[in-house]
Amino acid sequence: MNCNDWIADFLASDPPRSKSLVVTIFGDAIVPHGGMVWLGSLIELLAPFGVNDRLLRTAVFRLAQEGWLGAQRDGRRSSYAITAPAMARFVHAYRRIYAPLNVHWDGSWTLILNGDGALDAAERSAVRKELLWEGYSVIAPGIMGHPAADGPALDELLKRLGVAGKLFVVQGKAMRQVSGRPLSELVADGWDLSGVAQGYDQFIAQFEPLLAALKSAAATDDAAKALTPQQAFVVRTLLIHAYRRVQLHDPQLPVELLPTPWPGALAYELARSIYLAVYAAAEQHIDATLRREDPAAPAAEPAFFDRFGGLT
Repeated sequence: MNCNDWIADFLASDPPRSKSLVVTIFGDAIVPHGGMVWLGSLIELLAPFGVNDRLLRTAVFRLAQEGWLGAQRDGRRSSYAITAPAMARFVHAYRRIYAPLNVHWDGSWTLILNGDGALDAAERSAVRKELLWEGYSVIAPGIMGHPAADGPALDELLKRLGVAGKLFVVQGKAMRQVSGRPLSELVADGWDLSGVAQGYDQFIAQFEPLLAALKSAAATDDAAKALTPQQAFVVRTLLIHAYRRVQLHDPQLPVELLPTPWPGALAYELARSIYLAVYAAAEQHIDATLRREDPAAPAAEPAFFDRFGGLT
């Protein structure tokens, strides 16, 4: 199988939903270039995925309604940009996606307690939903926890929800003087990792043939097999679209508390290898497409090149 066949098979068997694909492209390609794109450029970027003008307009309209995108007009042209509140969530989510799997456990747990009922029903529901998305688990009624909490991300989450100062946030370790159950056993009680592991296994099965095709093309130096910048962009987008669907459901537990072998580690290395192989050509396509509508569109910011442990 060559890369062109892989792209065609992927789009035929597992076509991305338009709205979700727009989110992927904004996060992976638009945010590093300033977070704003003219509609004409966005239409061009989505075209090779089979997303037509009507589907795209519906997708961005819904994302604007939900507060993810802000729209502006300049005469007959429209542009879309990530809103400030959404930008913080984009940056946090994509930091997770591109970060190496090197979280280690110091033996402690971060616990979130709503001990005195300071939250109303709506606030409790919002906090529970957001903490579950962040990988926390319900440890006991009114208590959620995680063994490797990201302090700044948790602080931002609580402030965004307007509940900062209403919850108890503590860190705890097992007492050495007391014969209790190991805290590591809370993982089995709090998380069912089988679905995440299955998602990683499916990702690996889907993308290993692509990496083999990319390596074959590179080894033979066959111009006919080489990806065009547009095809490299399609591959990069499909890669991140599929990887984030699994990775953002991963509770990001420390490596010491994960099953061995953990397929997430292999999935990360696979995603990294493919991204390294195609990102530069994809950037050529992104730059050219953005600058057809805006000659002053910025190049990718320096932080872009920190992805996956460093792009070279």
